[in-house]
Formats: sequence, C-alpha cells, structure tokens
Amino acid sequence: MFSHVMIGTNDMQASKQFYDAVLSTLGYSEGSIDDKGRCFYFSDSGAFCLTTPINGEPATHGNGMTIGFKAANKESVDNWHQIGLDSGGSECEEPPGIRGNSKTQLYMAYLRDPSGNKICVTHFM
Repeated sequence: MFSHVMIGTNDMQASKQFYDAVLSTLGYSEGSIDDKGRCFYFSDSGAFCLTTPINGEPATHGNGMTIGFKAANKESVDNWHQIGLDSGGSECEEPPGIRGNSKTQLYMAYLRDPSGNKICVTHFM
C-alpha cells in the first residue's frame, strides 16, 4: 500500500544513528544520505525516510501517529527495544509484550525516537 514513509527530524545525525541501530536489528542496511541531506532506508517493499522539513519550520512529531515495523520473532522485538533505548530512544506505552485479542496475538514494543516520533515493532504470533 505504501511506497515510503517519511518523518521529520531536527537533528539528522542523532536520528540516523538511532535508526541505523534499531533497523539493523531487523535486518536493514545503514541509511544513506542523499544530496539534499535526507536519509533513506530501502527494502523490497518500500522505503523509510528521514528529512528536515522543506518549509524550514521545526520538525514535530504527529500526535496519535505511530509507525510500525515488522519483526520475525519475539527476540527481535526485545532486541530492537533495548538497542533503541541504548541509541537515544525513550520509553513510551507499556513494556514489550503480548497485545491483541482472542483472534490476533501480537508481540510488540514501542519507543519514541530522538525527535519524539512514536514507533513500534511487531511480531505477529
């Protein structure tokens, strides 16, 4: 459904360092910076991107917005969460664990990145 997701940052270096760390736990390569200073993480199904706002205004996180990444297993979720905390992310939501209902069980973890964006990782059980 999506070709890419792009989020804003006010500190590209801190954001790139954070996402290089957490996305490597999910098997993605280090982000690459283009000639406009944007950072791209590519996969077969799309791209995750970082940018400073084009309009020159400060980047802000979206209230109510969450960006979710897939994980292969519970261990990957736990590793992603710890690496994220160690790399400048901060806690939000509940600790990593099972969420869902009687039909769907998910193992999830949430963080805020250095710019305040809410992200999560999910293993579909």
